[in-house]
Amino acid sequence: MAEQIPMVDYLVLDDGEPHLVAHQCTSCGARFFDRRNACAKCFAIEFTTVPIATEGTVRAFTIVTFAAPGIPTPFVASVVDCDGTQVRANLANVEPDPDHVRTGMKVRLTTYSLGEDADGTEAVGFAFEPAD
Repeated sequence: MAEQIPMVDYLVLDDGEPHLVAHQCTSCGARFFDRRNACAKCFAIEFTTVPIATEGTVRAFTIVTFAAPGIPTPFVASVVDCDGTQVRANLANVEPDPDHVRTGMKVRLTTYSLGEDADGTEAVGFAFEPAD
């Protein structure tokens, strides 16, 4: 099998099932996906890495109809609540219209190929898809 590289540092591919991880403040419990020197909530400086639930609920979404050149539209950008951690991600495998997407919708993490380089290394992205 060719090597896989996640598109973001917080997507874990090589530890069983694909999942996301966050940096959790050891003082107040706030979670962040990007690297932090200090907590934006309480200003503490110590973090631990925690796994994020792979299933969640759509809390907000928008249907994007205009994007940068080369980006296919329409698509659904969303905020998914994964057991209290807010994850910004696109929705996949769903029609991008209000008849098929709704707040409160149950979704699960999925991965997809972004392409391969000349050596066969595959870049992998993530999204959420309907769980029903």
